[in-house]
Formats: sequence, C-alpha cells, structure tokens
Amino acid sequence: MKWGIHFDLAGKSLRVREIEQTMEEPKFWDNADKAQGLMKELKNLKDTIEEYGHLRGKYEDVQTLIQMGYEENDESLIPEIDEALKIFINDLEELKLETLLSGEYDKYNAIITLHAGAGGTESCDWASMLCRMYQRWADKKGYSTEMIDFLDGEEAGLKSVTLQINGINAYGHLKSERGVHRLVRISPFNAAGKRQTSFVSCDVMPDIEEDMGIEIDEEEIRVDTFRSSGAGGQHVNKTSSAIRITHLPTNIVVQCQNERSQLQNKDKAMKMLKAKLYLLKQQENLDKLSGIRGETKEIGWGSQIRSYVMQPYTLVKDHRTNEEVGNAINVLDGNLDPFINAYLKWIAQNK
Repeated sequence: MKWGIHFDLAGKSLRVREIEQTMEEPKFWDNADKAQGLMKELKNLKDTIEEYGHLRGKYEDVQTLIQMGYEENDESLIPEIDEALKIFINDLEELKLETLLSGEYDKYNAIITLHAGAGGTESCDWASMLCRMYQRWADKKGYSTEMIDFLDGEEAGLKSVTLQINGINAYGHLKSERGVHRLVRISPFNAAGKRQTSFVSCDVMPDIEEDMGIEIDEEEIRVDTFRSSGAGGQHVNKTSSAIRITHLPTNIVVQCQNERSQLQNKDKAMKMLKAKLYLLKQQENLDKLSGIRGETKEIGWGSQIRSYVMQPYTLVKDHRTNEEVGNAINVLDGNLDPFINAYLKWIAQNK
C-alpha cells in the first residue's frame, strides 16, 4: 500500500520531529500563543499519522478476510467482507479530504462575517439563523466560538455579525462558505403567509496568528468608538468600549466589541485589519486574491452560492458543486460537512 506517499507521511513525520525539537528549547514557552499553536499542530500531525496506521490495519483485515474466503470457499464471509470494505472506504475518503487542507492559510482559525442583504427583517433573521448554524457546526467539530462583533436588527435577528471559530483547519473547512446564501420560506414576519426570499453575504478570513510585518500609518486609519450593542452587563452598556477601524486607502472596515476594555478591542481590531492587509499585499493578482477572499458580489438575486429552500419542499443546494441535501433543518442545525467536503473536492479538481 503506497498511500503513505499520497498522504505525505514522510513530510508529516519530519514536521513532528521539528516541533518536538523546538519544544526542547529553553525559551519555548516565552511566547505562549505561539507555543500553544505548535502544540495544536503537533497533535493534529500525530492524529493524522495514527489515523493512517489504523487505516492500514483495516486494509490488511479486509485482505485477510478475502483470502480466507477464497481459500476456504466460504460464502458466509461475504457480508462481513462487504461491511469491512464499506468502513474502510469511508475512513479512506475522510483521510483523503484532510490532505486537501494544504492551503497556505487552511490551518488557522476562521473569522466569519455575515451581513443581511435584500429582505429587510427577514434577512436579519436569516443572518441569525446562519450564525447559529456555524456555531452548531463548530460545536460538532469540537471547535470553540467567539463573538467578535454584532449589530442587532431593528425588529429581529442581526444586521451583521462577526464570529471567530477556533480550531485546527477551521479556515480550511469554512472557506467553502464564502459568498451569498439564499433562503426561501414562508416568512414568520408576513401576516399574509407568503413565501419570502432573503439573502445574507458571508465573508471568511483566516485569523493569522504570527507577526505579519504589516506596518499601519496612524494617519491612514480612522478609529471610532461606540457603545456595545448587546447584553453584557452594566460595563458594556455604560462605556463606549467597542471599536471600529476604517483603513482609508482601502476602505476596509473592522469592528470589535467582545473584549472587556477599549484597548483590548482596539488590539483585536488592529490584528484583524493587519490580517486583511497582509492578504492583499501577498496577492498581487486578482485570481489569487479571489482564492482567499472570494469574489465580492451584490447581496441579492443571481449571486448566491447556496440556496436553502423550506417551502414548498425542503432542499439545500450548492450552486458551485451541485451538492444537494433534502433535510434543510439538519443542515441548519450544523450538518455542513457534505457541502464542505464537496467544495474541497471541487477545488482540487479545478486547480
């Protein structure tokens, strides 16, 4: 079995040794964030190597069963062989998908920003539904979530929300979600009970942890402070601790209101701004830039990447990969893996 070459086991084993050598250095824990990031990477590498070992064992078990069946001419082994083969193929496909997460930024945490588009209150409610969907997906993956910023809708839902999802390869998985998401349902805000179509845009960026060497001139940014918009106790409601930074040359806007102090919110917002500027600096051609940030499209008809239909039937369809799932409620409860996996395969095929 030569899959070890396909899965780059040699490269992963070499990286494990490099990290373990780094951990032996006296100043390893001087930078706690960097040290924890390396520890997570080490665990992920070891888990992949261990998964390959288990997969190899299952492959050998299937071969042994087939050989026994031939030698003994025992047809009663056929159901057992079929079951073992199904399990092996399923595990192989899952491991192959992990090899597709090899992009420069795939291993980082992800920052998701949702903006309600055409549809008014209905779209604000749709934005809150999508926010919950990503939170539920993160829970199922064992990832943690952190609300960085949000703006409530006038009647219900969210006008905008920025959510950080923390975990190995979070960005690699969630880059598939970048684009416009369309919902079709009978609106609970429409007394006539008519079907309503709503749109929400989703932007996904990697949370790049290391120093990117980006210098920002104070004269090129505008910093605005405002009161946090949601629940958080007396401190949040009485102080203008939330921060909005506008980078004037590019018109990039970032906001943060989740930290306790204005200074902490500014530090987080500056980190987000530097990450976006770093990506712009690194991508000198539009095609490469689109591969990281996605195309900027109007939040409305004809621009959606995925449709979620609740009436007159239930269906979720991705318009890039043609992946479909009939149980829309299940998808909205965080079961996004069929779409994420189909997207990763689609990207690999179209490189």
